[in-house]
Amino acid sequence: MIPQTVDLLKEQMPVHQESLLVTGDVKTGLVLVDVVNGFCTVGAGNLAPRQPDKQISEMVKESVSLARVFCEKKWPVFGFLDSHHPDIPEHPYPPHCIAGSDESKLVPELQWLESEPNVTLKCKDCIDGFLGSIEKDGSNVFVNWVKSNQIKTILVLGICTDICVLDFVCSTLSARNRRFLEPLEDVIVYSRGCATFDLPVDVAKSMKDVVAHPQDLMHHIGLYIAKGRGAKVVSEVSFGA
Repeated sequence: MIPQTVDLLKEQMPVHQESLLVTGDVKTGLVLVDVVNGFCTVGAGNLAPRQPDKQISEMVKESVSLARVFCEKKWPVFGFLDSHHPDIPEHPYPPHCIAGSDESKLVPELQWLESEPNVTLKCKDCIDGFLGSIEKDGSNVFVNWVKSNQIKTILVLGICTDICVLDFVCSTLSARNRRFLEPLEDVIVYSRGCATFDLPVDVAKSMKDVVAHPQDLMHHIGLYIAKGRGAKVVSEVSFGA
């Protein structure tokens, strides 16, 4: 998409972004959405980038950086891993992140999280991680994580800004508003810690039944909708004593 067009849309649909100072005074949990090979590692699968992608690389870098700090401080971390049964398609997407495959695993830079005691990992078989956390007995792994850790703020990072991240954020905000997630108060999306994929219009036109997905525009729209639903959006995260 022409850069001037994106700039015009951002001017008409601005997303005010703040800075976040994380301290031990407010119980904060880190949520990583689908930072897995199938969406982030070049050539790893049908929905992985075909070549190095700056926005995705920055998202992974920020995810690693914040995860390190949270684990050093023994603060709660929750990670969603996209993981699908081979016989249950997720329309309209092609097969991806099949359970047990390398695609459904955390990117190499984050695989150390698997052995951290303060980290909860949840495989999900749908776009919305909140729904994907529902167990057969009706309990919800994410809800239990919030309640057991008495989390008041969640900081959300991951991929895709306008798909899995957005759906999770919207459902979480609705659940918070209905008081299903007490004591949760704030849902914060870190813009530099999120990314989405790029499918330019000219490429999409040459493919059957495929919708164009310009990266910068859809990333912005994802943040814009999240903000409109009640999430806070930040562009910088720092840590205090």
